[in-house]
Amino acid sequence: MPEGDTVWRATKRLHQALAGKVLVKSDFRVPALATTDLSGETVVEVVPRGKHLLMRISNGVTIHSHLRMEGSWHLYRPGERWKGGPDYQVRAVLGTDAWTAVGYRLPVLELVATDAENTVVGHLGPDILSPTFDRTQAIANLAADPDRTISEALLDQRNLAGIGNFYRVEVCFLLGLHPWKPVSQVDLGAAVDLSRRLMKANLQNAAQVTTGVNRPGQRSWVFERAGKPCRRCRTTILTAHLGQPPQDRVTFWCPHCQPEN
Repeated sequence: MPEGDTVWRATKRLHQALAGKVLVKSDFRVPALATTDLSGETVVEVVPRGKHLLMRISNGVTIHSHLRMEGSWHLYRPGERWKGGPDYQVRAVLGTDAWTAVGYRLPVLELVATDAENTVVGHLGPDILSPTFDRTQAIANLAADPDRTISEALLDQRNLAGIGNFYRVEVCFLLGLHPWKPVSQVDLGAAVDLSRRLMKANLQNAAQVTTGVNRPGQRSWVFERAGKPCRRCRTTILTAHLGQPPQDRVTFWCPHCQPEN
């Protein structure tokens, strides 16, 4: 699932291409929006909210989308071949004179009144990449359930918005936290600060990197490295599922660097 930094980069590209421009094409390919036409309206801005993407339009509506596991937005010049997937996977097409934005495989795509955006993102905790990130509130949210595992707490978007499985796994490794360690035994400020620092460092990267080495196979410490030796101690990286379907996540950890007790 795309995490906050991925959504931040997507919204930045969309904002640069579309903000202040008039839509000359509007094509929504989901039943609930099939008759909606935003042609003639102006894109005011495109902003992220955690893992959510909000495209605000001049008529007072916001196009709300969430990428989840497979969704993506692509930008094309007029006449350029679309390469994001087959046509049947297209969910939205929004065009200006200079750009066409195509949304592929969007599991969440809806229109809401801009002044009612809280109905779709109001449940989220502080956005970890926001310039006005409320660190104190985020820590308080995490601490509210002291018996919960740190992994579950960091992934819960109601506590703080933007962290996904990649950063959760890597932060736990870098802080020496066993994935099932209870919140009450964790320096929550350190976990929040490291998560924010890593994500901000990757805002300009096309890839997510925590090792400082932006090369294939060397970008992560433990994420997706099950069965391989720990980069620090050479102990074999373990893997297991966290939670229950459909919300389960695969976790990775080093049993030596991240002891259970």
